Amino acid sequence: MNRLFLLLTVLFLSEQIYSQELNAQVIVNSDLVNQTNQQIFKTLERSLNEFINTQVWTNQEFLTQEKITCSFVFNLSAYSNDQFEATLQVQSQRPVFNTNYDSPVLNFLDKDIVFSYQEFQPLFFNTSSFESNLVSLISFYAYVILGLDADSFAPNGGNPYFETARQIVNLAQNTSRKGWKPSDGIRNRFWLIDGLRSNAFREYRQVLYAYHRNGLDQMTTDPVAGKQALMESIQQLEPLYQRRPDTFLIQIFFDAKVEEIVNIFTEGPKVDFKKTEVVLKKIAPFFGARWKQIKA
Repeated sequence: MNRLFLLLTVLFLSEQIYSQELNAQVIVNSDLVNQTNQQIFKTLERSLNEFINTQVWTNQEFLTQEKITCSFVFNLSAYSNDQFEATLQVQSQRPVFNTNYDSPVLNFLDKDIVFSYQEFQPLFFNTSSFESNLVSLISFYAYVILGLDADSFAPNGGNPYFETARQIVNLAQNTSRKGWKPSDGIRNRFWLIDGLRSNAFREYRQVLYAYHRNGLDQMTTDPVAGKQALMESIQQLEPLYQRRPDTFLIQIFFDAKVEEIVNIFTEGPKVDFKKTEVVLKKIAPFFGARWKQIKA
């Protein structure tokens, strides 16, 4: 039973079975913090790993091999009196059918990380209340990861997870912490979930499904057809770029996919990559040097 089958059948199950969904690694890097006692950082790292990997985030059943591989890397920049400042790199992966390869889905840097934490402080998540900025941060990205993963297996499969992420944003807007409000910048948590839920940016989610299901998942049986599907899916981002060239969802897509795209179209059977190359240089010029490396 694969995750696609679960996504399509779970709504029809008369009895819900709950299990843990994420296989996450949390790293707290304190190299930039002038602190003699490192124990607080080790405790924080251990607490976060326990929290995210024991929390049941959905009402779906995930087999052990189906858990979503992801990582949260906190790079601390300041610490004083239980107050932490940092950046947070969030990454997630998605397995490709009939292979041992995991495809990167999300690679996002959040620069507005400020939270309070006391050593051994318990971490609890409640969908209907704001518990702490730290819990909201982890929970928000957990649901974004779940939503993107579900979208890669079924069209709009991530809807319920993105809705929960939106609720977390709404509850967190009462705090003074940055990143939850539209006025906090143009590339933050508010705008991320707003874009994922908005029909104005629908191509991003459509491409996420087509790229993985029609492209990557077909590579082992027909690599040429798989590459053709990958190119077609990438080209579907052009209408989004033409309509909303300022959206950072396009950059989020390529932040995760640039290495993979270069590797796929440099290796294996050759295809006509010219049209796709033109589109890539147009919609993702920030990776222009990488696109030149493709020798399709």
